[in-house]
Amino acid sequence: MEIDRPDVVAEVTKAFEIYERALVSNDVDTLDALFRDDPRTIRYGGTENLYGYGEIKSFRAGRPSTNLERKIARTVITTYGSDTAIASTLFYRDNARGKVGRQMQTWIRFPEGWRVVAAHVSVINDPDTAT
Repeated sequence: MEIDRPDVVAEVTKAFEIYERALVSNDVDTLDALFRDDPRTIRYGGTENLYGYGEIKSFRAGRPSTNLERKIARTVITTYGSDTAIASTLFYRDNARGKVGRQMQTWIRFPEGWRVVAAHVSVINDPDTAT
């Protein structure tokens, strides 16, 4: 198995960047399209456990659409073969000083394109700002 084939990393990086732009602009249609429409798709969020595309879609529809801006750092995209990838990133929000968010997504290539099949989002105290 080839790990981190440059062409596959570039494809997933592009999908990840589209996801990030959609997230901070609350483009719900794009966010919905990037998650696999499947009852086995899971998203663990900061305050919710969502099982299946339907729950994820409902959550996105009801999520507040303000204060979504964030800065990301230390993004790592690792691909395994040509059809599987993991995207990991840290994120920071101005309204959450002293905290760091962590996001991981499992992306799979389907005939319709790259889709997230599992995601985890959590926020912890930022160890880099601890005294």
